[in-house]
Amino acid sequence: MRGTWMLSWILIICLSQVAVQSQYYSETLPYHPRPVKVTNLNFFMHRTTGVTIVVVAQANSTSNNNNSSVPFASLFAINDPLRTGPEPDSELIGNIQGIASVAGMNASSTEYLDFGFNTGKFNGSSLSVFSRGEPDLAVVGGRGQFMMATGVAQFNPILVNATNTIAEFNVTVIHY
Repeated sequence: MRGTWMLSWILIICLSQVAVQSQYYSETLPYHPRPVKVTNLNFFMHRTTGVTIVVVAQANSTSNNNNSSVPFASLFAINDPLRTGPEPDSELIGNIQGIASVAGMNASSTEYLDFGFNTGKFNGSSLSVFSRGEPDLAVVGGRGQFMMATGVAQFNPILVNATNTIAEFNVTVIHY
């Protein structure tokens, strides 16, 4: 039995030495950064309450102290179309998918949004935004043409009524 334990330890030590001394890791290569690109985008979000934005969860509270049409602690799922213009029949270039939560007592929201593009130069690319629902949203990432993106997405409401919202987005993206 003692010989078996000794043989087992010898095998373990030999195998660990082989792994340490092998050429598993490659040599370090010099770093050649890709040039930084700055892209300015302009598009329009078309939102229809109850169709492209719906309430997923809501707090079970009986008071609405913030006197808002949207109660505190509401969670929304978003899937809004992105278009080239404010007209409802303008060219569809992608969509916004994400979630928004009303997290402030003054009905302010915190949003995670993904601007996905499915036509044109940026087909298959997307921008990720995570920020409060202020006029300036932080671009925190992207994929496709917008890998490692940072920047800012500024929005300007064009039309806001009980059922529809149209907002213009001016996005400045720094990416590689």
